Order: sequence, then structure tokens, then C-alpha cells
Amino acid sequence: MSDWLIPYINFNGNCEEAVKFYQSAIGGEAQILHYKDAPANPDFPISEGSQNLVLHAELRKDGHVIRFADNFPGTPFSQGNAISFALELPTAEETRRIFAALSQGGEVVMDLQETFFSPLYAKFTDKFGVHWQLHCKK
Repeated sequence: MSDWLIPYINFNGNCEEAVKFYQSAIGGEAQILHYKDAPANPDFPISEGSQNLVLHAELRKDGHVIRFADNFPGTPFSQGNAISFALELPTAEETRRIFAALSQGGEVVMDLQETFFSPLYAKFTDKFGVHWQLHCKK
């Protein structure tokens, strides 16, 4: 399977916490690269206080990937709401488990429920301000 569209989420200094949260809720393998792990570049100097920020991270599961990073140090950060991530899950059990984990500390817009298009569907914003939709396959 070849990925042609990869979601990429930027954070304002709490990327590592977010990646670990998503991994615990969804599962999969995470890789995290900090600024201190990259070769120094005089064109893009990184302050001592920014060395532990996340330069690039990935969460991979079942051939899918989500990418993450902290906003580049010194550049303005704006948390957007124009994107949501839809997870299509194979079972009601997994849908319930992931909903309980991801929605914890967030704001539920539409609680997990049966709809005309799915046996279980939910829409919510997680504690990091990221918008999600969960859809259980029929």
C-alpha cells in the first residue's frame, strides 16, 4: 500500500505528549525525532531551550501513517479547526475503546451512537484541539 495523503499535525511545544497520547489510544509504532537529534544547520539555528522540541514524528499502524511536529521555534502558531481525522474501525469493541481513550479530556460533539451510515459513529475534539470522527464498519 502506498500512502498518497499523509495527515501532518503541528503542535505548540507539546508534540511528544500528543504522539504518546495517540499511540496509547490507537496503538501502532511511534518514532520521534527531536531537534537535538538532527545535524546543526547554521541557516536554521535552534536555541538551547528548543532542542527537545519534536522536529518530526510518525505514528504507523496497519499501513497507515500520521505525521507530527512542534511548530518551528520562533514562528507563529495558530491552532486550526479546518481538519478532522476519520478513523474507520473494523469492530464495535475497537471503536468503543478508541473513543473512550481519544475523547478523554476533550469535547464530544456527537457521542458514540448508531447512525444510518454506521453501527457506531462519534465526532469529537480531543484534549489537544484535534477534531476526530470515528466510524465502525458495518
